[in-house]
Amino acid sequence: MKTKYVVVTGAYGGMGYATTKKLAESGFTVFALDTKVGETVNGVIPVETDVTDIESVARAFEFVKERTDEVYAVIHFAGVYRLDSLVEMTENRFTGIFDINLFGAYRVNKAFLPLLKRGSRVVITTSELAPIDPLPFTGVYAITKAALEKYAYSLRMELQLLGISVSVLRPGAVKTGLLSVSTKELEDFCRNTQIYAYNAEKFKKIVNGVEAKNVPPEKVAKAALRAVTARRPKYVYNINRNPLLKLFNVLPARLQTKLIGKILKTPEKNK
Repeated sequence: MKTKYVVVTGAYGGMGYATTKKLAESGFTVFALDTKVGETVNGVIPVETDVTDIESVARAFEFVKERTDEVYAVIHFAGVYRLDSLVEMTENRFTGIFDINLFGAYRVNKAFLPLLKRGSRVVITTSELAPIDPLPFTGVYAITKAALEKYAYSLRMELQLLGISVSVLRPGAVKTGLLSVSTKELEDFCRNTQIYAYNAEKFKKIVNGVEAKNVPPEKVAKAALRAVTARRPKYVYNINRNPLLKLFNVLPARLQTKLIGKILKTPEKNK
């Protein structure tokens, strides 16, 4: 039986690692791309790669190309989370998240296209926030994921002409290191903001309630495996989407804005 090779970015993070293990257990050989990698184990070949560095991505491609002339799937988990005020965050912090979450996927897909054949798959991880209107303070993260989803849809339109499918994973809160990063980002924002101190504390209570309802990364790994193995993979795989966020997004944008203003509004005595 011919070996099926898969490339996974962010392969040593929570969702990426769970997916890498799941794929290896299912008979795939995984090229595990990440900035910090582990040891070579059965079915997993580590490839130290920085998706923000085009030369690093090119080296990863050459490494893979030396070992196979065909990659069955490219699965994207490389990404970072930011929570901050759009008018307080630094330019480097603002542009940096795009460099990883959006441009990183673009670089890898462009580099590895020569190894993708008819029937290959590309799987891109966005977020439950991608298809809905952004909330305050999570805006920059939501913007990158929304842009990534538009990119994925456009890529799907193009790659179908080559017989390559594109699917999107939309996870909600997942119990990984990213969840602890989210908590730290929120704590840092509450501590550092100069103009939204009261609003940030109220927002923190809402976020803590939402993120308490998380799922293990293995649930995302199962969805990724389905996207790779299904005869006709779906475009979107939703995992643990928050029902309150979905309901809130049904409201007209004007009403959403008004409600958020009321919920997070600073009382007159605190101004």
